[in-house]
Amino acid sequence: MDKTIELPAMRRAAELAPNSADKEARTIDVVWSTGARVRRQPFLGDPYDEDLSLDPDHVRLERLNGGAPFLKVHETGELNAVIGSVVPDSARLENGQGIATIRFSERDEVEPIWRDIVDGHIRAVSIGYQVHRYEVSKSEAGRELWRAIDWTPFEISAVPVGADPAAGFRSNHTTQTHECVVQRGDAEDCSKRNFTMHDDDTSITEENEMTEDASSVEDAPKTQEVQGKRTLDQGNKTPEVQKPDADALVTEAREIERERVSTIFDLASKLDLERGVADDLVKRGVSLDEARKIILDQVATKSEETRTFSQVSVPLGGQDERVTRRQAVSNALLHRYSPTLFPLEDAAREYRGMTLMELARESLANVGENTRGMSRDEVATRALHSTSDFPEILAAVTNKTLRQAYDVYPRTFTLFCRQVLATDFKAMHRVQLGEAPQLLKVNESGEFKRGTLGESKESYRIETYGRVVAITRQVLINDDLDAFTRIPAMYGNSIAQLESDVVWDIVTANPAMADNKALFHGDHKNLAGTGAALSVDAVGAARAAMAKQTGMDKKTVLNIRPSFLIVPASLELKAEQMVAQNIVPADTANVVPQSIRTLSPISEPRLDAVSEKAWYLAANPNQIDTIEYAYLEGQQGAYIETRNGFDVDGVEIKCRLDFGAKAIDWRGLFKNPGA
Repeated sequence: MDKTIELPAMRRAAELAPNSADKEARTIDVVWSTGARVRRQPFLGDPYDEDLSLDPDHVRLERLNGGAPFLKVHETGELNAVIGSVVPDSARLENGQGIATIRFSERDEVEPIWRDIVDGHIRAVSIGYQVHRYEVSKSEAGRELWRAIDWTPFEISAVPVGADPAAGFRSNHTTQTHECVVQRGDAEDCSKRNFTMHDDDTSITEENEMTEDASSVEDAPKTQEVQGKRTLDQGNKTPEVQKPDADALVTEAREIERERVSTIFDLASKLDLERGVADDLVKRGVSLDEARKIILDQVATKSEETRTFSQVSVPLGGQDERVTRRQAVSNALLHRYSPTLFPLEDAAREYRGMTLMELARESLANVGENTRGMSRDEVATRALHSTSDFPEILAAVTNKTLRQAYDVYPRTFTLFCRQVLATDFKAMHRVQLGEAPQLLKVNESGEFKRGTLGESKESYRIETYGRVVAITRQVLINDDLDAFTRIPAMYGNSIAQLESDVVWDIVTANPAMADNKALFHGDHKNLAGTGAALSVDAVGAARAAMAKQTGMDKKTVLNIRPSFLIVPASLELKAEQMVAQNIVPADTANVVPQSIRTLSPISEPRLDAVSEKAWYLAANPNQIDTIEYAYLEGQQGAYIETRNGFDVDGVEIKCRLDFGAKAIDWRGLFKNPGA
């Protein structure tokens, strides 16, 4: 039995043969078909296998031999898609293969494609063909086998990847179809053609090409046959086949397909996926359940393209637009505060010269708030108490000015003190380790004797210091940039001073150590018995005293070498002259030894308040402990927090410092009270 159905043009993978290229003639051979079996998925029903017969009586070569076009990825709607043509009368069937020779266009835009093909970079080719008649049988795999016994190849295309035989190619126009006869016969006819007839009468709708517009599914002509339902007459047990209404089934099928297509596109749109994902699912005829799974996988993959940091989410390959804008506005304000410290960045140029009120209006506009008709007071209030970026911009500017001032303040103690981190506010116990026990000679067959480490313990903990700075709406209305640049800078300077006060107070106050003796004490052998003015001889005596310091066992000599000469501001010039490397006195008696020249001078004016004559030596903290200072872990230096003001009408900025310090070992320090 023969049945005529409507089919679109189909595609099959083919293969170029780069080694057959003739560069002068610009020709190359292509194997456009081997007749291999491929899987097809109909619009309705089960998949089937398709064979292309290469019997010369079954293939119409007129269109190829008439100079069929060689296209760029099956583009049929544009003239510039034609990049060559089949050499007339070159299409032929040899040894079970379809072969043809392609001649390339000499247009400039075709030249790169020709070179890539000759070089072997482009090897994939696909053919377009129409089937006029199929023979249908049952294959050994249990699927129907559709064998094309009358078909026409009509174009060949270069493609980046070999065509998927089970999927068509996207088109921007309504799918064109042609009539095809599906040949089914009785058992005797099937036997003569060497295939088995079906038990049922089965129909197929082939839809290998989907349009870009999902609505075209309705318009694309489809013809189908539906498997008949068998009923059994209870009286005579004779099978009776009932044929449902074909038009009703076609209408129902279209409704089902319309729902599938619209649901897939809706899901992809709501989840912000590219349209190409939905196009591919629709084109391949993926079921709704399977499409949902694929879409969820795509969403999961897309979510992995964003990394989350502590403050803001940053997509890979770029930065969030709001973050970029905040940074640009902050830079423009910081440039107004100090052009030398904060050079103007390119992104900030559009905000240069804008007043605080203008920036507040723009911040509100960026989150969709209309400020037209608002007074300056209303704009200031809304900007400080809304979801706009303005409070964060002010906080960023304040933070940077405070940190900059904090960092540039000269903290002289960091050179000879050791920094550590505290995990909490509990007391920290620092063990003052003694020397390792001396090694003893081991006699033959003798035992190794055990030794112990001497130790002494010092304890301290960090304290919290803080202050709140408020930026009010009056600051915005008055465009008072100093209120949140210079004032925070003063606080940054103040915090750095506080750290120096805490550390240098240990040196000047001479507190008690764990042994209830002062840091600088005669029993500790780090205090000169008789004060002496800063001189080579006095420094030499102090160096010798530090070198003779012993371990906790009172016997082991530690040979501590001082690295820093610490003086009050009144002795700074003299100290620099003493350790200067390039000054050679005329009198050899005044030559400073090289060992003293290696000392690094540290001048600290806080020492002058106690004594303008006392001076000190300090060892490198990597050799032996001296003074230790600590920050709370994760809060090194000044820490800033902001919130919308409750007690004030504006933004409150809290400056906080978690800091502590303690002398750990007296042997790394030496004091001379001066003349």
